[in-house]
Amino acid sequence: MKAIVYHHYGSPDVLRCEEVATPIAKDEEVLLRIRAASINPYDWHFMRGDPYAMRIQAGLLKPRVTRLGVDVAGQVEAVGSKVIQFKPGDAVFGTCRGAFAEYVCASESGFASKPDNITYEQAAAVPIAALTALQCLRDKGHIQPGQKVLINGAAGGVSTFAVQIAKSFGAEVSAVCSTRNLDMVRSLGADRVIDYTREDFTKSGQCYDLIFDLVANHSLSAYRRVLSPKGMYIVAGVGPGRSVVTLLTRLITGRFLSWFVSQRFSVFGAKLSKEDLGTMADLMQAGKVTPVIDRCYGLSEVPEAIRYLEQGHARGKVVITTS
Repeated sequence: MKAIVYHHYGSPDVLRCEEVATPIAKDEEVLLRIRAASINPYDWHFMRGDPYAMRIQAGLLKPRVTRLGVDVAGQVEAVGSKVIQFKPGDAVFGTCRGAFAEYVCASESGFASKPDNITYEQAAAVPIAALTALQCLRDKGHIQPGQKVLINGAAGGVSTFAVQIAKSFGAEVSAVCSTRNLDMVRSLGADRVIDYTREDFTKSGQCYDLIFDLVANHSLSAYRRVLSPKGMYIVAGVGPGRSVVTLLTRLITGRFLSWFVSQRFSVFGAKLSKEDLGTMADLMQAGKVTPVIDRCYGLSEVPEAIRYLEQGHARGKVVITTS
């Protein structure tokens, strides 16, 4: 089978599409014929070995695991003797290691059944991005019907899910994006769309119960001006030109501020959850959430796809197709 492999850290130039052995499912694994996968910042951080602290786990001088890709959707080709949930032919989506390939073996616990009303490409766009949005809003932000929620950087992979999920919880959603993305974000259900090239929402005087920040392009003091007295600010990403250090700074500063003010500040990352994959499947089946796909690339085009995503201008998700 074909798979994307890399043996050294670096730019997308280190990636190669090579022939490797097709894996065989162990007792608790499924063999998945991959139909689509999607790219996340997670992938290029592992590809580049950046930040360097992650190399303690990934490999100091070169990657221990030479395959990339996490988000995946496909058809079950074979199952191990202890697999009870799936059978050959089932359509599933979820997470695994080495998703940029034609086949993969992984535990059944990483997958959920794909809703009939979405494509494999749409399903592959879901796992990391949608779970980040769901868990940030529901578990960390404790979103409630009628709350005023602002999503900053509303046209990206996580945020296009966040707009729709927030609406499904009955929130009043304001979404911040660039001029070219206004119509797209409005189509996701946002009650108000703010063009950041024309308006600085931190100076508007409008207050929000929950701010979900995906670009970290304002100071915490600026966010505090538009956060309600007991509101919550959550950052789960940074925009182009900013590094992971920005998130660490927000984490430290936010925790310090939380000791002295009633507002709360948090940095958040998703946890992989089979139950939450099921929640997303239900929302998609009900038509409350539809994944947004910017571009699709073939398996051999993964380097080009990562270069595009690293530019920071993708609208929704970037997807890799294998058939």
